[in-house]
Amino acid sequence: MTTEVRVPTLGESVTEATVATWFKKPGDSVNADEMLCELETDKVTVEVPSPAAGTLGEIVAGEGETVGVDALLATLTEANGTAAAPAAAETKAAAAPAPSDASSGGGSAPVPVMVPALGESVSEATVSSWFKKVGDSVAQDEMLCELETDKVSVEVPAPASGVLTEILAEEGATVNAGGKLAVMSAGEAGAAGGTDAGPAAEADGATSTGQGTGVKNAPSAEKAMAEAGIDASQVKGTGRDGRIMKEDVAAALAAAKSAPASAPAPAQVRGPVTADDAAREERVKMTRLRQTIAKRLKDAQNTAAILTTYNEVDMTEVMALRNQYKDQFEKKHGVRLGFMSFFTKACCHALKEVPEVNAEIDGTDIVYKNFVHMGVAAGTPQGLVVPVIRDADAMSFAEIEKAIAEKGKRARDGKLSMAEMQGGTFTISNGGVYGSLMSSPILNPPQSGILGMHKIQDRPMVVNGEIKIRPMMYLALSYDHRIVDGKGAVTFLVRVKEALEDPRRLLMDL
Repeated sequence: MTTEVRVPTLGESVTEATVATWFKKPGDSVNADEMLCELETDKVTVEVPSPAAGTLGEIVAGEGETVGVDALLATLTEANGTAAAPAAAETKAAAAPAPSDASSGGGSAPVPVMVPALGESVSEATVSSWFKKVGDSVAQDEMLCELETDKVSVEVPAPASGVLTEILAEEGATVNAGGKLAVMSAGEAGAAGGTDAGPAAEADGATSTGQGTGVKNAPSAEKAMAEAGIDASQVKGTGRDGRIMKEDVAAALAAAKSAPASAPAPAQVRGPVTADDAAREERVKMTRLRQTIAKRLKDAQNTAAILTTYNEVDMTEVMALRNQYKDQFEKKHGVRLGFMSFFTKACCHALKEVPEVNAEIDGTDIVYKNFVHMGVAAGTPQGLVVPVIRDADAMSFAEIEKAIAEKGKRARDGKLSMAEMQGGTFTISNGGVYGSLMSSPILNPPQSGILGMHKIQDRPMVVNGEIKIRPMMYLALSYDHRIVDGKGAVTFLVRVKEALEDPRRLLMDL
């Protein structure tokens, strides 16, 4: 039975497209919904799937031809009887490669190792470490490598048991979401030398550079590059397997045109270094996380009108309450009672009275948050991260302590997801754990406030006309003066101080 492959609907007001690439050639076996070709319109790229399993017959519209909606692209002979067996076997092999495939005499099918989803708004990562090398046997779900994004580290597990036959993205290479990292041979180690690895590597080389010989650029893109007089190496392809599309050429031309106007300030020039000093230096490339931290901190200084106000709090009552109930608290709730839950509760109460500290600027609007997603800054070997405790204002002391302990452990282990570090409305940073006596924290954009905690230190204080030794802590509130006035900032800090010096106010919502 012959089936026609036709041009699908291309979108509103789009009536024609150019055949950019055929992924199959006449005589190839295809599965239902397997991609046959790619069409390019003036707005989008459209992939055309196979309507059924079978064998591709005649290709009516070749690459570079312009076709209208519902035009005939190719014919397909549907599989029946014995003809269906190759497609079925191919589907089975792709779905579940097993050791029995290797013993059938035909060798194991190559299994690609792909870059997983990296999170919202994250499109690329750097390969930081490979845990396996070519030729190593691996079990399914065993960790192959680790990727580093701007915010988190992502471990990549093996999609199947087998042998790692080729690494396509070495340590330090930048890869895109959905790109290919390596090729595995599923099943026994004897299948590691399969001949399919070569074409796979060639195709992925084209993916990473966009200029590989195995990938053809869109005809319209070739024409645009020729007219503009630019080389393909100057354009980053965003199409399938790194193919350069027409819009990629336009983007490259626009970037080149705006480059002189938006060129960044020259990097700081190092002073003269003697040969002896140079021999004793060590140069280490900044991690993507450290680069992002640097950029965000500088952006915060360049954007917000950051001001800091200070106060000090007598921790006597909080420490006495904690010492009195910490054993019972841990026995009942299974988590230690720390100071962070007191500070989180105090901040949530103060934010209700001074809502602008819990707000953010969006263009010419001020967005007030009727909830508190509390960011808790945590230092890790990789750098500073800020996991977010959602709806902290609705949590009990025990729930807050459990959330902080869990987020802190995940941060140290590098297991935090993107979602766990997004959406915070206010942040607490505890520099006191490192011995800091006083500091001015920097805002975590787009938030308008951050509270800095510091070291608890015994100091002589005047209490009711008498000098007494008290455990004191300096507090620092950095805020965005564009939205928070001095009165609001001082009021917030005073309310936090009052709640901590008399914790009963927290219970009575005062």
